[in-house]
Amino acid sequence: MTMKKLALALILAGFLIPAEAIAPQGKSDTNTNKDKYQDADEVATLSFVVLKDYNGKPVRNAGIVMHPVAKNNRQEKGGIELKSDAEGKASFNGIPYGKLRVQVLSPGFQTYGEDYDIEQPTVEITVRLKRPQGQYSIYGDQPSEKKEDAKPAPDAKPQ
Repeated sequence: MTMKKLALALILAGFLIPAEAIAPQGKSDTNTNKDKYQDADEVATLSFVVLKDYNGKPVRNAGIVMHPVAKNNRQEKGGIELKSDAEGKASFNGIPYGKLRVQVLSPGFQTYGEDYDIEQPTVEITVRLKRPQGQYSIYGDQPSEKKEDAKPAPDAKPQ
C-alpha cells in the first residue's frame, strides 16, 4: 500500500469508529469546564458605572476587563472586555458565581483594579477613576527642594 492509500484508510477508519468506543464509559465530557467556577449553573448580571473621582462626571469609552480568579488567587486565562457608554455605564449578563477580577482603564486616569465575590444574581459596581499622581524620581530636581537661583540677589556680596 502506498502512503497516500494508508493515510486515506486511517482517516476513513476514524470516521467509522463510534464515539462511544473512544470516550470513557460512565463519564460525560460536557462538565470538564465546570471545575473552573464554583456554581457554573448560577450566573449573574453585572452593571458598571465609571465616574471621574474629582467631579463625579461619567467616563466614556473606559475599558472594563473581567477575569475569573482561581482558588489560589491567580488570574485565569480568558476574560471579557466591555466599553462604557457616554453615560459611563456598561453591563454584562452571564458571569458565573465566584471570584472575579475587575480592571478599569482609561487614558488620563489611574488604572483601577479590584477582586469581587459574585454571589448574587445582580451586582452593581461603581468605579471612581482618579487622576494620575505626580511621579517621584531620584534624578533631577524635586519639588520639595529649594532651587538655587541663577541670578544672585542685587545686594549680595561676592564670595
